[in-house]
Amino acid sequence: MQNTIDNLREHIHDPASQELKQLFADMPVHDVVSVWDSLSGDEALQIFLLFPLDKKVELITELAPAEQEWLIKSLSLDNARQIFDKVEPDDLVDIIQEVSPEVRENVWQSLSDDARSQMQFLLRFDEDDAAGLMTPRYLAIRRSISVGQALSFIRANAHEVETIYYIYVVDNLKRLLGVVSLRDLLFSDDSSRIEEVMVAKVVSVHEDTDQEEVAKLLESYGLIALPVVDSYNRLLGIVTFDDAIDVIREEQTEDVYKMGAMDGSVDRYSDSSIWRLVRKRVPWLVVLLIAGTLTTNVISHFQQLILTAGFLVWFVPVITQTGGNSGTQSSTLMIRGIATGEIRFRDIGEVLLKELVVGIIMGLMLAVVIMARGVLLPPGVEPMQALAIGTALIFVVVFSSIIGAAAPLVIHRLGFDPTVMAGPLMATVIDVAGLTIYFHAARMILRL
Repeated sequence: MQNTIDNLREHIHDPASQELKQLFADMPVHDVVSVWDSLSGDEALQIFLLFPLDKKVELITELAPAEQEWLIKSLSLDNARQIFDKVEPDDLVDIIQEVSPEVRENVWQSLSDDARSQMQFLLRFDEDDAAGLMTPRYLAIRRSISVGQALSFIRANAHEVETIYYIYVVDNLKRLLGVVSLRDLLFSDDSSRIEEVMVAKVVSVHEDTDQEEVAKLLESYGLIALPVVDSYNRLLGIVTFDDAIDVIREEQTEDVYKMGAMDGSVDRYSDSSIWRLVRKRVPWLVVLLIAGTLTTNVISHFQQLILTAGFLVWFVPVITQTGGNSGTQSSTLMIRGIATGEIRFRDIGEVLLKELVVGIIMGLMLAVVIMARGVLLPPGVEPMQALAIGTALIFVVVFSSIIGAAAPLVIHRLGFDPTVMAGPLMATVIDVAGLTIYFHAARMILRL
């Protein structure tokens, strides 16, 4: 990447340079995005202006919102109009929704009448729904025309749409009747009618289908695009696979943040202010802090036991850490299974039985390790004391594994996001329950 930056800087001040023209002709936009933060403002603007129009369009849609906003402010009205007329409507909606109101107004003023009309149509829909992801630029034909006529139509209009692989068949009211692929058209006789080669059973989504469900359908059926229809089955637009990838990335980011006990917004770290980072992280820390203080109540309740068998305190961190880790492992497996559709609530009986067996086996193995460590290594405990610790650890691991598996399934069944049960929150819950189990089991075995 450093070579790319050096080449850009070496030739950027000589726009007539043949080497520069060749460099820009061969350079993928992704490479420019990857080095964008290393360029000064003047360098970045010059590079952008030197790109051909199609690459300008691709580049501005790939940049982070903060960079998009800066770039829009730096462009002349004519330059902005040329670019935004070529940006796909769904990408343009994303830009408009991300930038500040001032820049949003500038973008709006630079749009052609046709682009504004498309924006007004798309902005009616929730950005997290299927209609909020779709583009209204697609190919649609009547079933009564011939394959030859369809191919002529595709040639004439291909440059106006995002993908030409699927051509949708609609009636006079734009109701979706079928779909035909470009491959099928090319392998059919020109005289054949579209109704003879089309697939009547079309996989489609309703306009208010959640974006995550849309992405799952595209992945499950291996589709390049998915039609979006309204309640009357009228074709509104299509969601393409590149948009689904963005959704998957966004949903995964949100899940990772939630599992780390943070607000699930997906802003880039470098684009987030200090105060925004604090607001993202501190609410859950407060909740976890308050929940974590319950462990003090547990320890206070077993104060007499601790005074009698002080060695139990030495292993409290081990018990809480192991219980939290085993519970988090189980919950992570369940959350992933729920997300992929592999595990459903109706499977809870099978899941809990399996986690019970897994928890017992893991607990026994870990108990052997902790008992050997307790007896053989400093500070050292008596064999009977080690047995109490090991036995308690078995119960903690079994309990943690079962709760870690059950909680996400129940939470999801109730209509909430199961990711909030993973990570720190799960660990905090298991800490409290695990310590209670630990002290009770130790007291019973040691008969204290």
